[in-house]
Amino acid sequence: MNYLAIDASTEACSVALQANGKIYSRYDLCPQSHSLQLLPMVDELLAEAGIKISQCDGLIFGRGPGSFTGVRIGVGVAQGLAFAADLPVFGVSSLQAMAQLAYMEGKVGDESSGVIAAIDARMGEIYNCYFTLDKNNIMQPQCAETVIAPEQLAQNLSEIVNKTEYGVGTAWDAYEKQLSPLKSNDGTPEILFPSAEAMLAIGIVSLEQGKGVAAEEAQPVYVRDTVSWKKLPGRE
Repeated sequence: MNYLAIDASTEACSVALQANGKIYSRYDLCPQSHSLQLLPMVDELLAEAGIKISQCDGLIFGRGPGSFTGVRIGVGVAQGLAFAADLPVFGVSSLQAMAQLAYMEGKVGDESSGVIAAIDARMGEIYNCYFTLDKNNIMQPQCAETVIAPEQLAQNLSEIVNKTEYGVGTAWDAYEKQLSPLKSNDGTPEILFPSAEAMLAIGIVSLEQGKGVAAEEAQPVYVRDTVSWKKLPGRE
């Protein structure tokens, strides 16, 4: 089975492909350039694997939360590719992908550990969720994804967090003081952005369980319903 995953939901742009039992991937930090990078990355991986998009069995995309522009680009590209090749699609949370990457990189090892994913959402808020490992070695959410002030995170998670935690995402550096009571790892987390390779691991399980949808049903998840136009200079 061949599966393609793409993500442009944050500053990182990444693509991963499972084909003929091998994993191929591209990853680049390229803020403001996702629309230029994403399709060439897809073409490179398909050429490297020696297959066509029509030979894939499903497409996985980063559904957000994250950059509004990046999420829209990723969903649009996913829809276009899936329409052309008649592929089922499955959207993966950017927060869940970072938690999954923590497991894949050995930052958390078993069901006794959890991951708090927190992305800087700008305007003094963070996108966040708490994840633990399931029996299929997939990090699953234990609460709803929310966007809140960073100082509220500990209060919101107090009733469900009872394990050794690992923090991932840009919010841990941006709001170090406010989040420090929750952080078990020292300094800035090594995992700051989601990756398509982690989304591939999550999405394949879901697609093989029949949870894929048609391309026209691919939807972004912004979490924040509205965007303030009073943005910091140079920040999205």
